[in-house]
Parts: sequence; structure tokens; C-alpha cells
Amino acid sequence: MKVRSIPAQITTVEDKIAGNLNLTQILLLMIPVFWLMIVYTLFSPSMNFVWYKLPVFLLVGVPSLILALRIKEKIVLHWLVILLRFNTRPRYYLFNKNDGFLRTMDIISLDKIKSKTTVKSPGKEKPQTSNVPVSLSDLVRLEGLLTNPKYSLSIKSQKKGALYVAFEQKQK
Repeated sequence: MKVRSIPAQITTVEDKIAGNLNLTQILLLMIPVFWLMIVYTLFSPSMNFVWYKLPVFLLVGVPSLILALRIKEKIVLHWLVILLRFNTRPRYYLFNKNDGFLRTMDIISLDKIKSKTTVKSPGKEKPQTSNVPVSLSDLVRLEGLLTNPKYSLSIKSQKKGALYVAFEQKQK
């Protein structure tokens, strides 16, 4: 009775097309054949063998044959791709949490704000807010209201993000 082992990872098994050659190796070996056909037909004298056509053919044929060789169950082309990826990867990884890359930052200069003219659209108007400087005496009175036990502060939010703040006098 014949016993065959089934590999655990089917994706790692290469498909052999002709003998011990896979598709990549066959394509690498076909490139010199097509190159020879192009050189033989296009270079003058056309369709005749001339000695200067041989080095032109070998210029493509020898590297293609070398790339199709197997070393440790991988073809040389795969080894070159691995080395290329290793050598082109970044060597140092720097992390800076203050980096602005791929962040949306709103940087507005004061000159642009002053030069813009606002055009009102006929749609819904948004409530306008103003940035009025607050004096120190107003801040002291506000702190007095917040710390006074006679008054309570209530903050209510609405669906559309509106925030209502109210001071109420507590009833005894």
C-alpha cells in the first residue's frame, strides 16, 4: 500500500510544470528564446547568422539562465528580490508623537481671516459667537457663584451639540 504525505501548508508547495521546473523558471528560460528571435530577424542582415549577433543574444541569455537556477529550493530571482527588499527598507524607525504627518490641522493666519469677506447663504444661519476678553473681576464673580452653596449650576446638552448652561437658586 502506497503512503503519501500531504503537506500542512499547501500554499508553500510549488507547481512543477515540466520536470523540476516551475512557471517562473520556464518564463525566465523563454525570454532568451524570444530575444534570439528578435535579434535574428531585426538586425541586419536579417534572417542570417552573423557573429556580432551572438554577443547581443548572450547579453540577455546568460543572466536569464543564471536567474533560473535553484539554490536551496528557491530560484536566484527570488533571492535577488529578497535582498532588494531588505536593502531598500528603512533602517531607522523614528517615532515622534508631535509629528504632523497624516493629521488634519487647521492652521489659520490672522491675515487670511481679516482679508476674507463673508457671504451669507440663504440657508440656516448659525448662531454667532464672539470672543470677548473676560476681565479678572468677572472671573472672581463667576468663581463666587460656583462656590456659593445657594446657587446650583446645570449644564444640558441638546441633540445637535448645543450646550445650555444655567445658574439656579436653590430652594429651601
